[in-house]
Amino acid sequence: MKNKIAVVHTTPVTIEPLKALINETVPSYEIVNFVDDSILPELNENGGDVRKVESRLIQYYKFAEQIGAGVILNACSSVGEVVATGQKQVDIPIVRIDEAMAEKAIQTGREIGVIATLATTLGPTVTLLKDKSVELNREVELTSNLAEEAYRRLLSGDTEGHDQVLVDVLTKVAEKADVVVLAQASMARVVSSLPKEMQHKFLSSPKLGVERVKDVLEGMSK
Repeated sequence: MKNKIAVVHTTPVTIEPLKALINETVPSYEIVNFVDDSILPELNENGGDVRKVESRLIQYYKFAEQIGAGVILNACSSVGEVVATGQKQVDIPIVRIDEAMAEKAIQTGREIGVIATLATTLGPTVTLLKDKSVELNREVELTSNLAEEAYRRLLSGDTEGHDQVLVDVLTKVAEKADVVVLAQASMARVVSSLPKEMQHKFLSSPKLGVERVKDVLEGMSK
C-alpha cells in the first residue's frame, strides 16, 4: 500500500492547515506538497479560464504519481474542474477538496447560500453544486454572494477588517439559507465568531475533503 498523500496547492496558506487535518485524520501517511502560487493571479487576470492552467496542474498530478503517492488531494476550489480531466491521465485517485462539501450541502437543505471573496472561486463552486443537485436528484435554490471587500482588505494586510466584513456577510446569508457553503477554506475560521445557534449552518471544504481522502484510502486497502 502506498503511504504518501500528495496535495496540490495554489497558495502556501493551505499547506499547514491541511497538513494538520491529514495528520489528525490519516496519521500514518507521509504528506508531499506541490505549490504553484502563480495560478490564482493568472486566473484573476484571465477571468477564471482554468483551461489556461490545466496543463500545469495535470503535470503536478503526474509528479505525484511518479513519487509514489497513493492519492492526490486537489486543494483549490478555483481549479476543481481540472480534476476530471486529470484523473484520465494518472492511475491514482484524485480527490477534489470541495466535492464532499457540495454533496453534503445538497443533501442538507433546499435554500443554499454560497459565499466567496474571489470571483474565480465562486463560479466553480456554484457549478459544482448545480452538478451535484442533478446527480443526487434534488431541487435546490442557490444564492451567490461575492464578498470582494473582504478580499481587498486581506490583500492590504487588514486581517481584522477581512474578518469583520465576512461576519456581516455570513450572518445575513445564514438568516435566509438552510445551509451556507464557504467557497474558500480561509473563511472557515470566521464562523466561530458568529452566534452559536447559527454556526451549524456553515460548511467548509477542508475537513470534509480530508475525510473523503481517508474514505478513498480505506477503499483501496480492501
